[in-house]
Amino acid sequence: MPSTENAIVIELNDKPEYQRVIEGPPATGGMKAGRMHIEAGKVCGEHSTKEKEEILVFLSGAGELLIGEEKEALAVGAGRVAYIRPETIHNVKNTASEPLIYIFCVSPAAI
Repeated sequence: MPSTENAIVIELNDKPEYQRVIEGPPATGGMKAGRMHIEAGKVCGEHSTKEKEEILVFLSGAGELLIGEEKEALAVGAGRVAYIRPETIHNVKNTASEPLIYIFCVSPAAI
């Protein structure tokens, strides 16, 4: 893993599993990130951003971002980026026949 005092380069693997990318403090000021791999018909699991904000960068596949108690569905997939506000319940569902792969970045929100 190449790194300097001010930057780290992480190589993504191609394994069909979750990959932690950035652990958070002390390596960062609070940001955490990872690569998600969701098989066809599966979900990542409903959770809340709590006091954090989150961005999802979709690399491949297709699915739905389910937002709030009402589970409002937003189309996501390769070439799309989603932003999720603090205190938002959400889930990601794979609606395609191939894996849905994305990078998530979570950071404390400056409200």
